[in-house]
Amino acid sequence: MIPRPQGIIFDFDGVLVDTEWAIYQSWVRLFEREGQQISIATYSPCLGAGYSHWNPADHLERLTGRSYDWDTENAARQAYIEAELERTGLMPGAAELLACCREQGIGITVASSSSRRWVGGWLDKLGITGLFRGVFCRTDGYPVKPNPALFLAAQSCLGLQKEQCLIVEDSENGTIAAQNAGIPCVAIPNRMTAASDFSRAAYRAESLAQLLECIRAQG
Repeated sequence: MIPRPQGIIFDFDGVLVDTEWAIYQSWVRLFEREGQQISIATYSPCLGAGYSHWNPADHLERLTGRSYDWDTENAARQAYIEAELERTGLMPGAAELLACCREQGIGITVASSSSRRWVGGWLDKLGITGLFRGVFCRTDGYPVKPNPALFLAAQSCLGLQKEQCLIVEDSENGTIAAQNAGIPCVAIPNRMTAASDFSRAAYRAESLAQLLECIRAQG
């Protein structure tokens, strides 16, 4: 049983919104247009870390021997991603879990390796920004996961001890960062991260709905 926390630190991409699938599919479409393929396994270094460790744009240029107008290509990818996310909205169970946290007085924050423009923009669009005590992103000056800095900043914002918090992650990089921070983590795999190594997570759930059930059972 996952213990009821006093504070929850949410990753954003792949946890609250299924952004990682849409982003990956935008690359799949581009690679296929160029007669190339990109598997989830190849793309996986980006999960939970952005393009700081590995960049699919560089990979495509190496495969094709071409250079691209990345301003144009990325604008087209962004339009596709935004259209997909407008259609899908929050991950299943996310709205109910956030409402439960509000009802039970569980403090919540977001800690993401993505940019504040990206994360904050979607939180605003979805109308949930005001639910979080703090939002911490790469462009606020924090190193990306698996560095623990984002999680430690979120924990400090909550004003709780590490053992009173729970990190919700979907990526291996995220669970490593949680372990490095010394904060308990629940891993919730999705279709992008199902094959990842989550051995560093203290707990595992199959969905946000399952995590919600655990919290309600102890509320």
